Amino acid sequence: MGKALQPVDMMIPGQNLESYVQAVSTIPILTAEEEQKLAERLYYEEDLEAARQLVMSHLRFVVHIAKSYSGYGLNQGDLIQEGNVGLMKAVKRFNPEVGVRLVSFAVHWIKAEIHEFILKNWRIVKIATTKAQRKMFFNLRSAKKSLSWFSNDEVESVAQDLGVSPAVVRQMEGRMSSTDAVFDAPTDEDDESAFKSPANYLEDHRYDPAALLEEGDWESDSNRRLEEAMSVLDERSRNILVQRWLSDSKSTLHDLADEYGVSAERIRQLEKNAMKKIRQSMGEGQFLL
Repeated sequence: MGKALQPVDMMIPGQNLESYVQAVSTIPILTAEEEQKLAERLYYEEDLEAARQLVMSHLRFVVHIAKSYSGYGLNQGDLIQEGNVGLMKAVKRFNPEVGVRLVSFAVHWIKAEIHEFILKNWRIVKIATTKAQRKMFFNLRSAKKSLSWFSNDEVESVAQDLGVSPAVVRQMEGRMSSTDAVFDAPTDEDDESAFKSPANYLEDHRYDPAALLEEGDWESDSNRRLEEAMSVLDERSRNILVQRWLSDSKSTLHDLADEYGVSAERIRQLEKNAMKKIRQSMGEGQFLL
C-alpha cells in the first residue's frame, strides 16, 4: 500500500470546515485492487486498520454528498458528520464478494444518515414520520424550483412522477411551507403584540388552581353527604350497597343471596329501596351509583 493516511481524530469537521475539506481531499483514492484487499482483510479477519483506511479514503465522497444538502439551512459540518456515520456503517457491512465498489454501496448509507439528521433537525415538529412521507419530503425539495407554491399542473406532474395523489403532494407542501412558532413571547415584545404568542391563547385549564380547588371541595362535600345518607340505612341494606357498588371486588346478586339466605330477587328489591333512600337523602340526581 505505502500510502500515508492522516489520523482519524484529525478527520472530524470542526469549526474550520474549509481546512477539513482540504485535508480529506489530499487523502489518496484507493484503486480497485487496493480496496478489494482491504475489504477482504476486514471481512474475513476483522482487521480494524483495514476498516480505518477504507473509511479515510472515502471521506471526500461524504463531503461531496453533504454539499448537495446545503439548501436545508443546517450546519454543513453536522451534515458531514452524519454522512461519516453512514460511511462507517457501510464499511462495516460491505461484502467484497458482491463485486461492486465500496462507494456505490456506501451512497445509500451516507444519504440515509443525512436524511435522518435533516428530518430530526429541520423543524422542531417532525415533518415526516413514515417512509413514504420521508421520500415525499426529499423529492418535493428537489422538485421545487422556487419558494412559491406549486401550480395545479405542477402538483399533477409531481403526483404522477411519485405515484401518489395530488392531495398528498399538497399536504406535504403545506408541511414544508409552515414555520415553527415560538411558544412564549420574546422578552422585548411590547404588550400589544405579546398577546399573539401561543402561550397567551393555548392554555391548559386542567391545572387551574381555582378549578382544582373547586373540584376538591365538590368531591369532599359529595363524600360527606354520601356518608350521612348511608348512615340512615339498616346494616343489611348498607352492606348490600357497599358490596354491590363501593367495593373493589363487587358482589353479584346471587353472591349476596347466598350470604343472606334469600332469593336474588329479594336482594335486588333491597338494593333498589336502599338506592331510593340514598337519592332522597342526598337530593334527586345528586348521586347516581
